[in-house]
Amino acid sequence: MWTAITLAAVLVAGLSAYGLWVVHAVVQGAKAWPFIAGLPLVYLAVPFAFTSFWFALAWWFQARRPTDVRLGMRARLSLFGHEVVALARSPFRMILYRFLIWEPRAAPAPLPILLLHGVGCNAGVWHGFRRYLDSRGIGPVYALSYGPPLASIEHFATQVADRIVEIQSATGASQVVLIGHSMGGLVARAYLRQYGGSRVRRLITIGTPHHGSMHAWLMTGICLSQMRPGSEWLGGFKESAEQADGVPIVSVWSWHDSMVAPQTSSRIKWGRNVVVSGVGHNALLDDRNVWTLVAAEVVSAAATPAHPAAGPGSAVAGVPARRESSQA
Repeated sequence: MWTAITLAAVLVAGLSAYGLWVVHAVVQGAKAWPFIAGLPLVYLAVPFAFTSFWFALAWWFQARRPTDVRLGMRARLSLFGHEVVALARSPFRMILYRFLIWEPRAAPAPLPILLLHGVGCNAGVWHGFRRYLDSRGIGPVYALSYGPPLASIEHFATQVADRIVEIQSATGASQVVLIGHSMGGLVARAYLRQYGGSRVRRLITIGTPHHGSMHAWLMTGICLSQMRPGSEWLGGFKESAEQADGVPIVSVWSWHDSMVAPQTSSRIKWGRNVVVSGVGHNALLDDRNVWTLVAAEVVSAAATPAHPAAGPGSAVAGVPARRESSQA
């Protein structure tokens, strides 16, 4: 709700200011049609500027990339363009999230899915992703808009815990699959650390800065400070056998992530890495290849027997890290 209200207020204020400028120009004798035709360009200028800055920072702190994932000029332009479009779509999705992200009908289901968004967002960013999962008959798919936006990740984790109980009550399922984008993956890990993994079959993170991101220094807020590289909060996660209570963890990440820097911050040693290239941070949620990869992980989780319940905070010792796989 906080994010939707803030974005709506900013959008209304921006349109009002633009409208007053147009009225003033027309009164002075200018024609109105260039201003009307130029409105989409004016709107796109904002995500263009943010995307440019984020990519510049991501390039400055980039991880060393293998030669086989380096992009030519055409692919770079496509990478940039898709990220601008993804960012331009997000405000409308987040403002209208209550209409775009509906609650599944209460009915028995063996393995529901819970989607967890990133910092400063709400469940609306999952609109296209959720439609894809629904079209594949995968689900039911639930989402959560936690907040307030800059609170601690532990605070968000308590809201995840309540949401999981609600989902289990509606579906009769013993476990869920958690899918987290960006900070959402860390929220899921904080949940596992606080509450244990007995209610979670699998965790899939998408573009999550497991080791922090330099972009987290751009803003203030408790959750941002927790996501800074080398933070005490991130250091609280144990990297040995980090499949909390036996929950398998899969990290889907991009060599060209525009908001996780260095990009290898999304690489994990205690689970399986699925790596893509040529996709920016926000565009990961609109990328059909990523949708397909995540859907396959959910189907795999559904075919896996529920693991035995374990106590909160425990971990399965001696679980070897899985081999990293790469998807271009």
